[in-house]
Amino acid sequence: LHMPKHDPLHKVTIIPRGRALGVTMSLPERDRYSMSKIEMESRLASMFGGRVAEELIFGDENVTSGASNDIMQATNLARAMVTEWGMSDKLGPLRYASNEEEVFLGHSVTRRINVSGATAKIIDEEIRRLIDEAETTARRILTEKLDDLHKVANALLEYETLSGDEVKALMRG
Repeated sequence: LHMPKHDPLHKVTIIPRGRALGVTMSLPERDRYSMSKIEMESRLASMFGGRVAEELIFGDENVTSGASNDIMQATNLARAMVTEWGMSDKLGPLRYASNEEEVFLGHSVTRRINVSGATAKIIDEEIRRLIDEAETTARRILTEKLDDLHKVANALLEYETLSGDEVKALMRG
């Protein structure tokens, strides 16, 4: 709700589904064929909301593995931003990702672009920078809006699932 250029909140639930212990679902308002850098950065920050909330409420020593999929998705998105979409000022608009394509009859051909150790180090640093910025943004928002975090958590304990409009109504009081 507090990130610029983020898809609107559709619903949030603490009801486990499959391997997920709960889900926050945002849906785009229109068809999307690409995403801007600010949209991706907003998405990265939102992916760290659950993990940061655990740290704020329960302390660093009680963080769980519940955010593992969010961390994986955030890392993959940050890596793509740096290595595929040229969204790193240090590396510029070059493609550093490997190109794996499936070919006819199930045989795969893999073409890898080899990068120097120095470039690989910069790639890792840029991915780390994007992740750190996203986590810092999530922490800032949740710290500033700690009362809202408690409101949503208490409402979820009572109702288990809230629509985006219900969460917005909670924020308004």
